Amino acid sequence: MLAKLRAKYFFLKRSFWYAFYYFFAQHLPASYRFQPLGKFAKWCRAVACKRLFRACGQRVNVEKGANFYTGWEIELGDDSSLGIDCMIPYDLKVGKDVMMGPYVVIVGENHNSSSREIPMRLQGYKKYSPVRIEDDVWIGARATILPGVTIGKGAIIGASAVVTKDVPPYAICAGNPARVIKYRDGQRLETERK
Repeated sequence: MLAKLRAKYFFLKRSFWYAFYYFFAQHLPASYRFQPLGKFAKWCRAVACKRLFRACGQRVNVEKGANFYTGWEIELGDDSSLGIDCMIPYDLKVGKDVMMGPYVVIVGENHNSSSREIPMRLQGYKKYSPVRIEDDVWIGARATILPGVTIGKGAIIGASAVVTKDVPPYAICAGNPARVIKYRDGQRLETERK
């Protein structure tokens, strides 16, 4: 009996914070607009996310319009942000000091297309390993990160890049598909040295 009451309480509490975020806090202005309302909006979204995410660090910034489904499997590190109108999957791990530009899309699953006899819309989804974003990463506006990708520590993802494979630490990537163009320490790629 006590277990059922706890489960019901947990469900109701989560439902409240879910509704608070998606019906109210998500629609407040961006954190840098209309001060002091922007600071209040940032605080409201952070409070909701601390109750919705699996783990939510200190001083996080979840911007206006960020969509993260239920948030149940999301971990967001200290001083990290989710950009304006970003779309992220339900299972994501973001390290510390991560900056995310507006309209970033992170994909968590894809349509199954293995059978030619069954329409793709009826084949369900392929589950991939979750996207991992390590510490001190900067993701530019409108970047797309595909399922199963790990972005290494200190990497920079250029605006509108489509990341299809893992990014090494301190790499600067751009393009569609994204490729390493150089490293943050100024080191050029071996192919460019010739």
